[in-house]
Amino acid sequence: MNGVTGRMGYRQHLVGSILAIRERGGLALPGGAVIWPEPVLVGRDAGKLAAIAARHGLADWTTSLDEALADPGVEVYFDAQVTTRRAAAVRAAVAAGKHVYTEKPLAATLAEALDLVRVAADAGVRGGVVQDKLFLPGMIKLRRLVEGGVLGRILSVRGEFGYWVFDGGWQPAQRPSWNYRAADGGGIILDMFPHWRYLLDHIVAPVRSVYATGATHIPLRYDEDGKPYDATADDAAYAIFELDGGAVAQVNSSWAVRVHRDELVEFQVDGTEASAVAGLHDCRLQHRGGTPRPRWDPDTPVTDDFRSQWQLVPGNTVPIGAGPASSGLAGAGAVAPSHSFLAQWELFLAHVIAGAPYRHDLLEGAKGVQLAELGMASWREGRRLAVPALQP
Repeated sequence: MNGVTGRMGYRQHLVGSILAIRERGGLALPGGAVIWPEPVLVGRDAGKLAAIAARHGLADWTTSLDEALADPGVEVYFDAQVTTRRAAAVRAAVAAGKHVYTEKPLAATLAEALDLVRVAADAGVRGGVVQDKLFLPGMIKLRRLVEGGVLGRILSVRGEFGYWVFDGGWQPAQRPSWNYRAADGGGIILDMFPHWRYLLDHIVAPVRSVYATGATHIPLRYDEDGKPYDATADDAAYAIFELDGGAVAQVNSSWAVRVHRDELVEFQVDGTEASAVAGLHDCRLQHRGGTPRPRWDPDTPVTDDFRSQWQLVPGNTVPIGAGPASSGLAGAGAVAPSHSFLAQWELFLAHVIAGAPYRHDLLEGAKGVQLAELGMASWREGRRLAVPALQP
């Protein structure tokens, strides 16, 4: 597990996923076998690695990726490093014959991402890319509505994501400084467009074109040591995606916006039969039979409680812990796990060890990089760009 000293690698993947599986006694497979993950911690800071290992009673850690990859007992390589370090490390893991699971984006460029797809296929190793938001309760509920035809023909999607990230001057920033430096792989387009790609592709319809404008709204920020630096990466993006079937998705992404919504990310999907608003946890529905007739009168104060006119969509879930069959996205009846990263880890480990089906492969990760690259090109060129079908 490379990059566990970072926030995402430590909290979501090591503690929230791998150690959580161990605390439950391992991952049970059909037939009675149990997968017991044994993490080897990898990073550049020996002190931080030693502290994490001691905190959780782990024995194996190293600052040498080559040493970890040379261990014949290691079957899977996981990468949660900064984006610019990922491609070389994944390539080294594939060369060592390890299966690969990695955070998104898969790489900094589409060319790099497709190269990783090819080398992994040539080596015969299995690969996966984190697509965690598909496994969150709100998105699972939304997917169930779409697949069940409840919304009818999809007309449009409106997405709002973001929050105010302090510049680090008078209050500490909530995100690391590399996120705002283009040379280090920062930028909200590269960070968030891969998320929007898999959510739109797998819940609504495949993305077929993009028109995007980016911005660096806060040009001066302060790093972890309080030193000022120039923010060279985009901290906001405003995009229009055309989808298969004619639906149009408008998605705003910003680290320079103050929140006035129920969750930090929300998607409203409007259809001919009903509309749904989904966040990461909740989903609300308004069917055409229950749609009120709002009155437009700018001279009279609004008295309608619009939020109360929506129905809360039930989760209809079972508790997490029954293994991949309970936490996967096998169909419209898929359940909502308590931890989305854990749910996908279960699926990937079952895929590697037992050959269970798995859809979130390296090519899916490359599609996310493709959309981010096209989004940045659209911003530079000021025009709509088609999203061609991606071949490995």
